[in-house]
Amino acid sequence: MTISLTKEKLYKLQSLIALLVLCTAISLLSDKFLTLANGWNVLRQISVNICISVGMTLIVLTAGIDLSVGSVLALAGAVAAGLLKNGIALEGLNLFVGFTLLGALLAGLLVGGLLGWLNGWVVTQCKVPPFVATLAMLTMARGFTMLWTKGFPISNLGANFDYLGTGWLLGVPVPVWISAWVVGIAWLLTSKTPLGRYIYAIGGNESAARLSGINIHRAKRIVYTIGGVLAALGGLMVTARLDSAQPNAGTGYELDAIAAVVIGGTSLSGGRGSIWGTVLGAIIIGVLNNGLVLLNVSPFWQQVVKGLVILLAVMIDRMNAKND
Repeated sequence: MTISLTKEKLYKLQSLIALLVLCTAISLLSDKFLTLANGWNVLRQISVNICISVGMTLIVLTAGIDLSVGSVLALAGAVAAGLLKNGIALEGLNLFVGFTLLGALLAGLLVGGLLGWLNGWVVTQCKVPPFVATLAMLTMARGFTMLWTKGFPISNLGANFDYLGTGWLLGVPVPVWISAWVVGIAWLLTSKTPLGRYIYAIGGNESAARLSGINIHRAKRIVYTIGGVLAALGGLMVTARLDSAQPNAGTGYELDAIAAVVIGGTSLSGGRGSIWGTVLGAIIIGVLNNGLVLLNVSPFWQQVVKGLVILLAVMIDRMNAKND
């Protein structure tokens, strides 16, 4: 009984233990790691991944996956930047529609929400596996981004827009505030609302959830829509931080998001995991990326290391699933 309780405690604390070990190792190898400037830099960098990973967590909890978040991020950022800077010219009507900052931001979030909803609709109505549906969206959204930008960055977006990614509020970077609000709202959603209970029920046993009266299709569409909106929010922050919407923005972000979710203890089989675990997972990925840069590790080896970390986390998840 005592051994079983010890294993359960270690399972719950494994992400925190891994983070402490990682921070200790990097701080011993680099004197630049434990500095205030580097700390804010890490938090600013992981804010985008936290937003994306929170949406990914909700999707994975339903036993789904979303591979399109990086491309959705790029398209949402490009749409917001393009509308803010260039507006829309309707030549046939001899009409020009300009966009305010708020209008451009809302348009970017709307794009993310629509693409997320479309993912959910294809998964639920067309019975396409989430892996295939979101892989197709990954390709289409990237193509739409190239068409919208014509392959060129959209830059010089103005100080007000840039504030979203580079500004400070009460001594804390604005992206950190945004990610904190996202985490708080997601925690309330998963722990205090009927939708949160439905998400866990669907991932735990979809057939039982359906028999209990839960509208499976509606819940999944909502979850994928939220994932799309949060990916778009990440896109707005990336675009604001760079003061430029890059056509290839977000490449590989889906891997970091999935890594954060799995390292944080969310089961890829669905039904088990938490928002706070994902936050820890995102911090681990951010610290790992930062540490590898500080140690002058080749970017190619960085990809190898992150791949090994993801593999290790999935192996641990499968072993825990067998022991349950």
